[in-house]
Amino acid sequence: MLTSSETPIIAAVVLVAFSILGWGFYRARPFGKLGILAWLQSVVLMTPWLVFFGLFAAGIYINIAGVLLLLVLSAGIYIVLGRQLRQAGQDAILQQRANQRLAQEASEAAKTPENDQPAVVAAVKSESITIPEEDLSSIRGIFGIDTFFATETIPYQEGVIFRGNLRGEPEEVHNRLTKSLQERLGDKYRLFLVENTEDKPVMIVLPSRTDPRQMQLSQKVFAVILLVATIATNLEAAGLLLNFDLFAEPSRISEALPIGLGIFTILIIHEIGHWWSARKYQVKLTWPFFLPAVQIGSFGAITRFQSLLPNRKALFDIALAGPAFGGIVSLIMLVTGLLLSHPGSLFQLPNTFFQGSILVGSLARVVLGSALQQPLVSLHPLVIIGWLGLVITALNLMPAGQLDGGRIVQSIYGRKTARRATIATLVVLAVVSLGNTLAFYWAIVIFFLQRDAERPSLNEITEPDDARAALGLLALFLMISTLLPLTPSLAGRLGIG
Repeated sequence: MLTSSETPIIAAVVLVAFSILGWGFYRARPFGKLGILAWLQSVVLMTPWLVFFGLFAAGIYINIAGVLLLLVLSAGIYIVLGRQLRQAGQDAILQQRANQRLAQEASEAAKTPENDQPAVVAAVKSESITIPEEDLSSIRGIFGIDTFFATETIPYQEGVIFRGNLRGEPEEVHNRLTKSLQERLGDKYRLFLVENTEDKPVMIVLPSRTDPRQMQLSQKVFAVILLVATIATNLEAAGLLLNFDLFAEPSRISEALPIGLGIFTILIIHEIGHWWSARKYQVKLTWPFFLPAVQIGSFGAITRFQSLLPNRKALFDIALAGPAFGGIVSLIMLVTGLLLSHPGSLFQLPNTFFQGSILVGSLARVVLGSALQQPLVSLHPLVIIGWLGLVITALNLMPAGQLDGGRIVQSIYGRKTARRATIATLVVLAVVSLGNTLAFYWAIVIFFLQRDAERPSLNEITEPDDARAALGLLALFLMISTLLPLTPSLAGRLGIG
């Protein structure tokens, strides 16, 4: 039977899971069969984890073979749904192209004989626009009745906004117009396709001098200082885990070195993930500004974009790659360490240690079994390193501002939802920080350094595909399961403590 203290927590977990699925279904319905199939893929990806944690909360735990079976079944169903989705998508594309062709033929008479331009483009006075008139005329010339029918020109910062009607699929239209703009004016201007306050697509043209600034020498020096400080805090955290203060006993650095380097390795792998994905999209990143923390070695790193993102798909891939690389390595370390743990291992920790995370506690129960009922549990150092890596990864996956999780939410759901998620995250951290200094520190970092949404990509309208949306939901779900603790009574009933 569940106790009165456990029921609200379990109910909250169930509510969050079904809220995510319900929100996905709500967004999927307007897209008909395509949307429902994509939503079902999200359900299939989340089901094994919901089943695993649901049974775990009910006191029923399955072994590794059972977990693998759930994952294999999930992957098989996901592939079948993916084939149906691609087939339905091809049918929808053919229908869309047919409709566009009919609309183009119907409006053929409205075209001008020159450059397929709109016959009339309403513009403001040229003196209120900072772009030279010759350039402005060339920019107007890229628009056409079959791409973007511009009806109004509005000054905006150092560039202009073109209001009008989008004619065609956003990504294809943006690519065509960008190529045309480069052919006319080279690398002088950037073309953005975004939604205005009325949720209508508009084109914004800005000079390339407004691109993100490159790192200055002083910023690089500061990044190096933070790197050195992070290495020091990694070693200090390792020393505290070994029950000594490295700063007070520097001669024992050799003892702290393996664990400290293990934590730092996860941080580097995380950043390699970002770098690898950014290179694929030819996006430049700043040097990482590591955040030193004595409690867990580091809170991760702040990495800015030094070039414009082509679309929201690129934002998603770059944001997810870091946590994916670091999280997978951390998980492998954790499971390997659990398998290598035996009586006499380096660490002997209280069994209540595993109540701090649903994910880690459940995996430990599956691998270690009844050993978790002992007052002290012998653990291999890889367990500690993997656990700290998962915590660092989960903290960076929180859906706030320019954290990896905030960028993932922005890429999937847009800037408005990302701003709301940031506010909600800060509120939750503020409440949790009343009893947790780690949450307070992280809330301060987000509020002062990372709370703003990422700047718009060149094509801000086209959303990532549904497979990416499903992966994003899975990442957020695993973040919650890593940071959410077990209650002592529930953990005891499950044999943890």
